[in-house]
Amino acid sequence: MTPEPTLPTDDLLRRVQGEFLEMPGLRLTEAQACRFWGLDLASCAGLLTLLIDANFLFRARDGTFMRVEYSGSVKANPRSHSGNVVA
Repeated sequence: MTPEPTLPTDDLLRRVQGEFLEMPGLRLTEAQACRFWGLDLASCAGLLTLLIDANFLFRARDGTFMRVEYSGSVKANPRSHSGNVVA
């Protein structure tokens, strides 16, 4: 039987928000976030979901998580310099 994931504590939420605030442009995949904060996949997914629901993080099309303030540049720049759509 696997243990149930625990909800992130306020301290952990503040720590994660602080990391994103201290490193503008920080983009992490879910796997990278798990390693970075030493969390299991379920707990990390729950934390990222809370931060998305709080409108603090945004999940880009490439699967990375970044601050909402930077999501506009990702959405507004779908083409490369050659005019081809970036995948």
